[in-house]
Amino acid sequence: MKWLQIHITVDQAQVEITESLLLSLGAVSVTLDDAEDQALLEPLPGETPLWNKVIVTGIYQQDDSETIDVNALISFLNMQLPAHTTIRHDILEDQVWERTWMDYYEPIQIADHFWIVPEWLTPPDPQAVNLKLDPGLAFGTGNHASTFLCLQWLGKTDLKGKTVIDYGCGSGILGVAALLLGAEKVYATDIDPQAVLATRQNAELNNVSDGLFVDLPENFNQQFEAQQADVLVANILAGPLMALAPEFSRLTKPHAAFALAGVIEEQLQDVCDAYAPLFEVTEVEKREQHWCRISGKRLG
Repeated sequence: MKWLQIHITVDQAQVEITESLLLSLGAVSVTLDDAEDQALLEPLPGETPLWNKVIVTGIYQQDDSETIDVNALISFLNMQLPAHTTIRHDILEDQVWERTWMDYYEPIQIADHFWIVPEWLTPPDPQAVNLKLDPGLAFGTGNHASTFLCLQWLGKTDLKGKTVIDYGCGSGILGVAALLLGAEKVYATDIDPQAVLATRQNAELNNVSDGLFVDLPENFNQQFEAQQADVLVANILAGPLMALAPEFSRLTKPHAAFALAGVIEEQLQDVCDAYAPLFEVTEVEKREQHWCRISGKRLG
């Protein structure tokens, strides 16, 4: 069996209708790719980042006994889409194409005895703390600089027997890491229901579900009412981080350890100023030139 790929380059505003059109014409899968090598900042939880120009690719099953009339298909697409839309096609030989993205992921070493390992790969160091992850579930794989900075901080922080908050949990990578590194309990939250599901699944994958509570913010607030955490980690963006400073102070014990990421260098001073009345910043770490992690402790 072979697979026909139809690649359509469109503006961001046309992505949804193009995707729907390909699916309505029988595509078994639709993927989105950057058409212009445009860098994207890490999104807020629940956001889906898109490039200004996007390649929308539909994949069609091409049976030997019943082949698709490619020219007719492209002609029809041209009639439905704006003039001068770029459409091209190619043929894939038989393969498990829906999982070929696996080839792009490798284990990531965070510290001497701490690795992030895609679930289908063998850990390079079986004796280390190996966090198994399905990178396809939700945002947060350890590849992004801000995620790596938070994992690095967790790896050097004493978490034994501690209660940890993972605020804006995404894939759950930070909360799961905290449990594997010795935390007694992790309370995680995200505004995206898919992130909540992904966090639960990754906790199950790593056999730490018993130590995890994860839910949407309203349920998190009810569950965590009248408690305070020993450690808080939040990998979101500068604006939400600044707005959440009073809430993070309420959620943590005096002298609790904290780490914030998702901040670029130009925003660093503003974030530090927002936290100064409530938290002592003791360390700023940078990675990949402009991504920053701010860490320290809550004031007593």
